Amino acid sequence: MKLESSTPSWFSPAIIHRLAGAALAAPAVGLVAVLFVYPFVLSVAASLRTDQGEWTTAHYREAFALYTGDLWYTLWVCAVSLLLLLLVSVLLGGVLRLHASPFIEFLFKIPLFVPFVVVGHAMRVFLAPHGTLNSMFMSLGLFNPDSLPSIAFNTAGLILALVWKNIGFSLLLVMGAFRAVNPSYLEAARNVGAGGLRLIKDILVPMSTGSIGVVAVLTFTSMMGSFSIPAMMGSGSGSQMLMIDLYYQMVYQHNNGVANALGVLSYLVSMGAAIYYVRRVAKV
Repeated sequence: MKLESSTPSWFSPAIIHRLAGAALAAPAVGLVAVLFVYPFVLSVAASLRTDQGEWTTAHYREAFALYTGDLWYTLWVCAVSLLLLLLVSVLLGGVLRLHASPFIEFLFKIPLFVPFVVVGHAMRVFLAPHGTLNSMFMSLGLFNPDSLPSIAFNTAGLILALVWKNIGFSLLLVMGAFRAVNPSYLEAARNVGAGGLRLIKDILVPMSTGSIGVVAVLTFTSMMGSFSIPAMMGSGSGSQMLMIDLYYQMVYQHNNGVANALGVLSYLVSMGAAIYYVRRVAKV
């Protein structure tokens, strides 16, 4: 007759393994819950309540009435910046993967260590009408000193600053993915006559779509939440990034309800991009 084990079922190896995994994940989950989930829930609640404590959607109606144009402008700026960023990162990362250059790689990683405020100020100085770039061109006789062009305080300057700030992070992830590609695939493609552009387009990019998707989601959400660069590089009139509108409502209008509504909308847009990416990865 077979004897039954006296060990309780909750001490089985499978349960112990799950409990150990939960214990390892608990600190990270707790940190996210305290620093992100809890504040976000408070923000949602504040966006749906009046100062008297009544539930309402008036703050969202006001936010859409005032800032629908700015929402589309923010999405457009982030989308264009992201496309330029991915294009530069893929091309540069591919070239550095095929022809290593530690010095050039180091130069493009410098933005990783530069704060957003410093980037905004540096771009203002570099791209201003009498800034560094125009002064260099003027010394070469390319510009008329009385009519100097400038992209420091318009959409083009804002996009350029966002791309420059995020290029280090994007390049780091893209190059890591490209370097993980087995060199035998590249050698095989070279043997049948593939050039550098074909190697990047047909070998490196298709085998690194997961990492490129991570870059896209993380940099898009970072651009959505950027405040310092839009505040220093954007125009004083016309369309603004949403974080500028949020700051204006909170600091000058003291309208925390609309400010929280704008924050929740920004989060939902960013979360939508993340969900879209996760669903695409799940289908692969």
